[in-house]
Amino acid sequence: MYNGLIPGDGEGVGMALRLPSEIVVERFLPTARAMLSAELSDRGFTQAEIADRLGLTQAAVSKYLRGDVAVEERFREDERMRSTVEAIADGFADGSMDGYEALAELLEVVRVFEDRGPICAVHEEEMPALAGMGCDLCVRGSDDAVRAERAALESVRRAARRISTATGMADHVPNVGTNVGTAVPDADDETDIAAVPGRLQAVNGRIMVPADPEFGASQRVAGTVLAAMAVDSGVRGALNLATSEALLDAARERGIDPLQFDAAYENRGERLRELFHERGAVPRVVYHEGAFGIEPVCHVLGETATDAAALAVDLVATAGHPG
Repeated sequence: MYNGLIPGDGEGVGMALRLPSEIVVERFLPTARAMLSAELSDRGFTQAEIADRLGLTQAAVSKYLRGDVAVEERFREDERMRSTVEAIADGFADGSMDGYEALAELLEVVRVFEDRGPICAVHEEEMPALAGMGCDLCVRGSDDAVRAERAALESVRRAARRISTATGMADHVPNVGTNVGTAVPDADDETDIAAVPGRLQAVNGRIMVPADPEFGASQRVAGTVLAAMAVDSGVRGALNLATSEALLDAARERGIDPLQFDAAYENRGERLRELFHERGAVPRVVYHEGAFGIEPVCHVLGETATDAAALAVDLVATAGHPG
């Protein structure tokens, strides 16, 4: 079952909200101050000078140097954190960096740590309702590429949630498992397609979602999506189900003409592109009937993974049990 924060599922009820900024203030800042105090002391700064540089009292600096302040080891052991602290200490020591520049360096580390980094890990521990969400609420900036990545990840999360809770969907999951994927616009390869690592599996009539979506997590779904985008850039989502006559008939009832392709893995993406070009469009359902060692699989496509999942749920509702 999908373990995200689904309204009405009871997850996180009564749990205090924790903002990422609280992690920064309570865990990151003391760690940074402790590390900077030690580095500046090593460079010959007095406690009074360290206090002046860091905006602290001398008594506070003394506590940091004695190790009387708790630090977050995941932050302190991170190579980016260590190198940034050392660069700031060197800059203070040789006069090449002022407080403004030092703040900018530390804020950049915070941004990196908040982008599915150590701050995210601490945040999930302190607010377990976030576990399994692939949370990217803190990703900064208005860059189009960043927004596209966030949209793709969100689409896969929604699609996984939709199919994991849909009645009868588990009956249509192949033995090898299923996956859902969404590509960012102008995707070039499988690393531009977000999917669920490890595939979704049907267990005791329910679909288990094993992990948060990531880019580059599914070679098969990615190949189908890339082939579709080569012909129609608006088709960026797909998921796979087990091929069955019931499912194919359900597609035909909705006016979809399923396209059959050869099951062989070799050059599958190239062959799919050729078939799509020949048809002059990308059908919303493509399938193969399997081969030796290859299970019959049907791909449902859409503008995004969310759209593909919605169509798949409708098809399954019409098809019923495949047997």
